[in-house]
Amino acid sequence: MNNFQLRCHECGATYPEDAARLTCPSCSAHQQPGGPTRGVLEVLLDTLPDRWPKAPASSAEFLTAFLPVAAEHLAPLAVGGTPLLGVPELRRQLEMPQLWLKDDTRNPSGSTKDRASLLVVAKARQYGYDTIAAASTGNAATALAAVAAASGDRAVVFVPKAAPEAKLVQMLAYGARVFPVNGSYDDAFELCLAACDELGWYNRNTALNPFTIEGKKTAALEIAASLAPECPDVVLVTTGDGVIISGVAKGFADLEHAGLIAKRPRLIAVQPAGSNAIVDALHRGEDNITPISGAASVADSLVVEAPRNALLCLKQIRASRGGGVTVSDDAIVAAIPRLARHTGVFAEPAAAAVLAGLDAALGVQLLDRDERVVLLVTGSGLKDVATAARSIDRPSPIQPRLESLIERLEASS
Repeated sequence: MNNFQLRCHECGATYPEDAARLTCPSCSAHQQPGGPTRGVLEVLLDTLPDRWPKAPASSAEFLTAFLPVAAEHLAPLAVGGTPLLGVPELRRQLEMPQLWLKDDTRNPSGSTKDRASLLVVAKARQYGYDTIAAASTGNAATALAAVAAASGDRAVVFVPKAAPEAKLVQMLAYGARVFPVNGSYDDAFELCLAACDELGWYNRNTALNPFTIEGKKTAALEIAASLAPECPDVVLVTTGDGVIISGVAKGFADLEHAGLIAKRPRLIAVQPAGSNAIVDALHRGEDNITPISGAASVADSLVVEAPRNALLCLKQIRASRGGGVTVSDDAIVAAIPRLARHTGVFAEPAAAAVLAGLDAALGVQLLDRDERVVLLVTGSGLKDVATAARSIDRPSPIQPRLESLIERLEASS
């Protein structure tokens, strides 16, 4: 297993591995209830490989080369190793010959959140915990439930009562103990904090647990490995709490440090107009965010009033020389069938929003059409079929006669 230290991104203090340490004690003393997490810690590995492992990206050999985990603690679940697609039809439509799509809908629970849960559950097992808890808008909860089921551990999740039905059914089917909260994701997050402190559960909460960021970096490792010896110029990531994009940044930073890529790509955060605290801070040139009271969007996975990983996320986007764009709910809904028809990938609103974000980024010249651009598609459309249904015209039934078929074909031609 890779040895490592934990470093506070705010004050730079480093700490040895400690099962009980989730944040920097000095900086977390300034934590405000409901505000961004203070004292977020990043994992600093003692060693990184100087060449790509020959094993598949979802294998224990690959994961243990880049992550602070021993193979025996990993759940027997094939997380990661998702394809990087060349999407020729979308390339033609957008006149972007080097456009790529990272299809993370193919993870076991249908979401990129599986990457974080795989590492968090492994570390919980290493530390002797048998119960792992998380607050989630839905995908992190289903990811934790899936990985915990495979490893034989207990998952406890707190979700807003408005979480999509498909996600609730999924996490319950995996056997998680589910607590719908009469409130927002932010309310669920605070309740999870209190429950873990009182009941001694291991806390998977996004950003608070440093292994959520570390686990999500594997998406960047796979993108780089697929394109090697080239590297993306730009990667677009839909953003809620800011942990996925921070994980992607961490992955590319590790690869640059190891000499496996020449330079990190620019990162572009995509947020819905009703929940855009991070992009708003980027545009205002601020190092902190202004919470969005009553945050709302059709992209439920991106809805958060005060993004928990905002401080680190802002720092990393700027360090990459990237930026951020805001997209409307109408643009998000329209992107669902457009993405599906031009790539064969059916995405939930929070994932399809990345295509709407690409349109917006082109519109404000955050990237050029001839650059090597990757869209990270984070979750399956099967998680929210009701919203996808709003974007399509459902045909009425025809009679089981050839004449009826001909009439319908002629009417639609």
